[in-house]
Amino acid sequence: MDANTIDFESPNRRRTNKRRGIVPIPPRLLPHLERARRRGSELGYVLHIDGARIGDIKKGFAAACLRAGIAGVTPHTLRHTCATWLMQAGTDLWEASGFLSMSMETLQRVYGHHHPDYQRQAASNIGRRAGNVRVTA
Repeated sequence: MDANTIDFESPNRRRTNKRRGIVPIPPRLLPHLERARRRGSELGYVLHIDGARIGDIKKGFAAACLRAGIAGVTPHTLRHTCATWLMQAGTDLWEASGFLSMSMETLQRVYGHHHPDYQRQAASNIGRRAGNVRVTA
């Protein structure tokens, strides 16, 4: 909390290509975490069962989806949504890829079409005649 960051990388986890990063705590989440700390809650694990770390959230997430009446949604769906919203908001690719712990290439290839600048220059240029083109009768 002192650095206002969340470290998703577990020190005991085997390194794979699935990167987990250290990201800034979103401003809307920070007051909730600060309130929990003031109440005396140890913030070691925000999601826990009687203070013990939850190993895998998939079952709990699936149960919550069932109660909400939604199907075909996984925790990974939330990552897709986050990437899409960041692109739609015009977030810088470097910033968004760091926040998502995703390469810029993957972010641009998969989600780039959601960015407001996507093909904007091409659309602007298509109506212009190039200066080096000569029109003859």
